[in-house]
Amino acid sequence: MVKKRIFLTVSTLLSGIGSPLFVYAQSNTAPAVIKSDPEKHAEKNDEKKKNAADNVEAIAVFGHGSTRQTMSIGRASMQQSVPGTSALKVLNELPGVLYQSADPFGVYEYSSQIFMRGFSQSQLGFTLDDVPLGDQQFNNYNGLGVTRAIISDNIGSVNVSQGAGGIDVASTSNLGGAVEIHSMDPSHKRGGAVSQTFGSNATFRTFARLDSGDLNESGTRFSVSYARLNGDLWKGQGYDHSDQVNAKLVQPLARESSLKVFFDWSSTQQFDYQDMTKNWLSTAGSNLSNYYPDYTAAYQAAQGTYPAQISKTNDPKDAAYYAGTANRVDYLGGITLDENLTPNLNWKTTLYGHADTGYSTWTTPYKASPNGAPLSQRVQQPQVARGGFESAVTWKVARHTLNAGVWYEYGNFETGRYFSQAPLLGQGTLGNPTNGFPGDKIFATAWHEAFSSNTFVFHMQDTYRVTDTLKINAGFKSMIVNAGNSVLAQDQTINGKPIAQGHLEASNAFLPQISANWRFLPHHELFFDVSHNMRSFPEDGFATNISASPWTASQASFQETKKNLRPETDWVYEGGYRFSSQYISALASLYRINFSNRLQLITNSAGINPITAVQNVGGVTTNGAEASITLRPVHGLSIYNSFSYAHSTYDQNVVTSNGLQATRGKLVPNYPQFMYKANIAYQLGDLNLHVDGSYISRRELTYTNDLHVPGYFLMNFGARYNFGDAGPFKGINASFNIYNLANKTYIATTNELGNNFVNTGYNYFLMGASRQFFGTISTAF
Repeated sequence: MVKKRIFLTVSTLLSGIGSPLFVYAQSNTAPAVIKSDPEKHAEKNDEKKKNAADNVEAIAVFGHGSTRQTMSIGRASMQQSVPGTSALKVLNELPGVLYQSADPFGVYEYSSQIFMRGFSQSQLGFTLDDVPLGDQQFNNYNGLGVTRAIISDNIGSVNVSQGAGGIDVASTSNLGGAVEIHSMDPSHKRGGAVSQTFGSNATFRTFARLDSGDLNESGTRFSVSYARLNGDLWKGQGYDHSDQVNAKLVQPLARESSLKVFFDWSSTQQFDYQDMTKNWLSTAGSNLSNYYPDYTAAYQAAQGTYPAQISKTNDPKDAAYYAGTANRVDYLGGITLDENLTPNLNWKTTLYGHADTGYSTWTTPYKASPNGAPLSQRVQQPQVARGGFESAVTWKVARHTLNAGVWYEYGNFETGRYFSQAPLLGQGTLGNPTNGFPGDKIFATAWHEAFSSNTFVFHMQDTYRVTDTLKINAGFKSMIVNAGNSVLAQDQTINGKPIAQGHLEASNAFLPQISANWRFLPHHELFFDVSHNMRSFPEDGFATNISASPWTASQASFQETKKNLRPETDWVYEGGYRFSSQYISALASLYRINFSNRLQLITNSAGINPITAVQNVGGVTTNGAEASITLRPVHGLSIYNSFSYAHSTYDQNVVTSNGLQATRGKLVPNYPQFMYKANIAYQLGDLNLHVDGSYISRRELTYTNDLHVPGYFLMNFGARYNFGDAGPFKGINASFNIYNLANKTYIATTNELGNNFVNTGYNYFLMGASRQFFGTISTAF
């Protein structure tokens, strides 16, 4: 939900660097190998040897042997979390990664924020089985949220690369790194798995998976999965509901080749948690929530009569509403041919398509209904239809592994903003806004826009094994993204001025990357990486303020600024040392980033519907360091600690219509300078226990650093016991998790509606969930 207030915002000005590589992994499980990635072949054998030493859940080094800084989350780490937890939230265990959400599962998309070394999610790349998922922003215009793209129980691994990510990753936004999610293949054995989760706030989640097993001698097999989540909000009324279906077919071919077909469907309905400010937190308390389902209270508030606690705030009209909701339905499918033409030549091609439809609502007291009701329901309806293909060839010759490929995508993004009539008091209520789009009650169309885009990316790289202990990876990619919009309808009495319409192109023919790894002694290695990348111009509807999109401005502002706009680019430099043995894994790394052409939304007026424009306001410089160590002193025990530091500051002051803003040398908001993370995991027979904790230092709320939220320390606990087999059931497991063990009151998501230059009193954030309890029974058959 995007509310009435629009502020000076930049969603793409956070930057950072770093080199995490310690993750949870099950020691007897080697990470998945992607044949189109020339480095991962060499790493696989090394990882298998290292993992054979121990058969327990542990934090282990994954980046061993890689020229870039890489890390991976495996099934063991996913199993430490409550089933249904977002894979991006699990990444929060990694150094340099910050994930925030207002709900304990991390699936509430409006509040979801992930940062890697200071880069926000709109500056990262995300893929599922090589299929691009866009930049993960709310109302995603070129992709799909991770939690809607795949059921978390079907994730086999999540690979993360820092810097600008691998040049073969299908993304036009990976300035700061890439997250590659890989789904599990169907099992060769017939069977399946089921799990049932219960917990706080009436949480009830069911998962079932059926594997066909090999259907013939060639190994043809498929799997079908279903997951359903129901749970109430942890404060206020409303719920989070989702249904998901995943299906996957694998057909093995000659020479260890394969043909894989996948299909994912999801339907999600979510109620919003109310945005908070520091004033509202101190006056109304952390449990401040919307009025739903009390329509009378919302109606009277729109007339100026407020509940006692809300009347204490500095803006009771803005402090609570009837409700805000989101409703999404998605279809994602594709087919991948992974063909080994010869023992040294591989050709991999993926065709995919994605369709998204839905709407979000916000009950606004700032626009009355035609029937005289003092409020109305603002409805926004984003829709996505996109399709494309990726094709790459990998050729091993002598000491070289050559890799080259192309990616093309055509996308349509359509979005509109409407107002629907609310009933008079005593003549009905607005009911549950997730029950259907209120088309018959629409009385005004603020705007309706249609975007189209063409994306073409070419990449080429070579991994050269100079000696048995030294290898170098070098390559580049070329990128062209042409995007534009047409305005199908608009109401200037609502918008103030004609809204932006036109085309922009982001292109660069040479975005290089070079990296190296030197194993100078057994267990010891040095690595470095230098990379250059570019982000295409984000698309968004008028005055939505989700991202620094040139199209969110008026037509006059768009025309004035488009000729001087340049895509955001960066240079990333990183280097470090790794140590890996049976008992100790350690990392020390340093990094620097130079971020150029930072785009920021600048307002030209104030009020409910300000007119904004995007301008280039300079750059950000980040210097940082990370250190991590994992100890495995005895069988079954793993002790992990990591520390990360990032100093990200603006290079210039910014001139706005309000004068000079003193941003030079100020810290970027929303990302902490310091993070400490720890985990102790212990396996005793069939019992697994773990306790994890993380300290997040203060985060700035404004560009001039005159307001911040305090740091916090959060702990979680989990236990799982395997009762063994019983008849047809293989491995009956019971798990118990406590989220926020100490019941800490803390601020999670910050500036979900954008950052202000200074403290205006309307610097929004969302509270993190209170202590939550969850239990799960699961088994395979």
